[in-house]
Amino acid sequence: MALNPHLAALTDRIRHRSRPSREAYLALIREAASATPNRSHLSCANQAHTFAAAGPDKAALRAGQAPNLGLVTAYNDMLSAHQPLGDYPAWIKEAARSVGATAQVAGGVPAMCDGITQGQPGMELSLFSRDVIAMATAVALSHNVFDAALCLGVCDKIVPGLLIGALQFGHLPVLFVPGGPMVTGIPNDEKAKVRQRFAAGEISEAGLLEAEAKSYSAPGTCTFYGTANSNQMLMEVMGLHLPGTAFVPAGSPLREALTRHAAVRAIALVAGGSEYTPLGLVIDERTIVNGLVGLLATGGSTNHTLHLVAIARAAGILIDWSDFDTLSAQVPLLARVYPNGSADVNAFHQAGGMGFLIRELLDAGLLHPDVLTVAGPGLRPYTQAPTLGPEGLVWRDAPAVSGDESILRPAVRPFSHNGGLRLLTGNLGRSIIKTSSVKPEHRRILAPARVFDSQEALQQAYRAGDLNRDFVAVVRFQGPRANGMPELHQLTPPLANLQDQGFHVALVTDGRMSGASGKVPAAIHASPEALVGGPLAKIKDGDLIELDAERGALEVRVDPAEWAVRPLALPSSTSHERGLGRELFGLFRTHATTAEAGATSFGASFDRTHP
Repeated sequence: MALNPHLAALTDRIRHRSRPSREAYLALIREAASATPNRSHLSCANQAHTFAAAGPDKAALRAGQAPNLGLVTAYNDMLSAHQPLGDYPAWIKEAARSVGATAQVAGGVPAMCDGITQGQPGMELSLFSRDVIAMATAVALSHNVFDAALCLGVCDKIVPGLLIGALQFGHLPVLFVPGGPMVTGIPNDEKAKVRQRFAAGEISEAGLLEAEAKSYSAPGTCTFYGTANSNQMLMEVMGLHLPGTAFVPAGSPLREALTRHAAVRAIALVAGGSEYTPLGLVIDERTIVNGLVGLLATGGSTNHTLHLVAIARAAGILIDWSDFDTLSAQVPLLARVYPNGSADVNAFHQAGGMGFLIRELLDAGLLHPDVLTVAGPGLRPYTQAPTLGPEGLVWRDAPAVSGDESILRPAVRPFSHNGGLRLLTGNLGRSIIKTSSVKPEHRRILAPARVFDSQEALQQAYRAGDLNRDFVAVVRFQGPRANGMPELHQLTPPLANLQDQGFHVALVTDGRMSGASGKVPAAIHASPEALVGGPLAKIKDGDLIELDAERGALEVRVDPAEWAVRPLALPSSTSHERGLGRELFGLFRTHATTAEAGATSFGASFDRTHP
């Protein structure tokens, strides 16, 4: 199948606009590659430090001839998604030794859980933890004694942070090694209904806790299709996983076999061999576009309208929300996984999973097939799925037909002919809306504004019964420079309750909703944000706001002359600057780029066109 002409044209536009920064990035990794193997340049004292505690690998490291893998791990045993990673270093070291190589844990990165910090002060550190993880990855690899790297991480900011950091070492081969999902708990739609009932005061906190505990019940990644599982999809469609690895269950023999094989495969890709595959060449304009397609075809997390932008810029590639919007009109929605369906990722995997999805997109001309991946040249190997049998680990073609077309469909029978992500523009700036889980009758609203400076203020108004009407909730001063751009998940149950009661409601915010964006229309990531003079700072209670997701418009109906001179409101509180470590993140808030530029504090650093 020929490449879709719209996809080809977009890739060419991205390549053209990115040429100076991309060429500068490639020059940097060529310069770094010319200095390898790195250990040969160390002094004797430097080298002695590297193998002093290496145990059975001490002789091999001292000789300095065998490839050495650096592991960057997000392991901790509090978070279910990352707890399985504790066993990985031992497996990887054994696998490396089996092929005459070595592996060392190069360093750890923080892994915070948005599920724990939702609605709490710690949530204001969440987005910037991505940049901390990127820096921690760079620190881990800065010892400059590794021939390749394995990144062990799963959740929301961890994978983007690991990839941004690893791209600064783009001369090295890098594989991502996931942890896998937990066993399926109570149905996700049942969990959502319990949350709505709790918000309405119909059940106790004990009842809510019981439902949550049945949903999040074992080691592994949460099974809804939020940012964590969108990460795993992206790493696969972008060729950074072993094929078929994303949703193999945590704790299974197949998961262990894949982890061990990742080490063997990484060693095959090091410089000096016939398959040298540096990360900086795996991630190119085509790979980024493939990631965009995968996100749209699966209804993935809106957080990646930030993360993919930041990842691309780390490799010298420039994309923006117009690119998402352009592709969304061309890419069909092939998966319905909660919150844009009722199934979880385990059901998606059983229905055919990533192998089926990638084959359908390739055969429809909607993915670049000729990319470089850690499995070798071309994306076609990612249409296979791994199995473990008497002959060991083998890959076979993904199922020819979906195991459940209510979850996963072929490209000729999509759930929707577009990807369900729209760019909204108008006199309220630029924002993103995820429409794949919003019913068509809710995609346009014209209603008066109710303005809040925090999600707590909206919740208080809901509990007081002050929101029983049609309205557009404007929750502002939630952008990256204001308070770190927290997710506002606690708004979902009350707004969903009001919508279920027949009221026409919507949300407009410069904050985030992420992978759990649900059935209430939400214009998120409004840019520029209110704190830096964005138009949300001008809105008053009662202003008529029109949100039209079909037309791609977000506008306030105020006389232009009045709007031009209306003063900007100031935030009602600066409490976000203190407590739970938030004092340490002032530099990040001050230097954050706009949401559309990735909300990153590395903006100037990523401009590689100037010395």
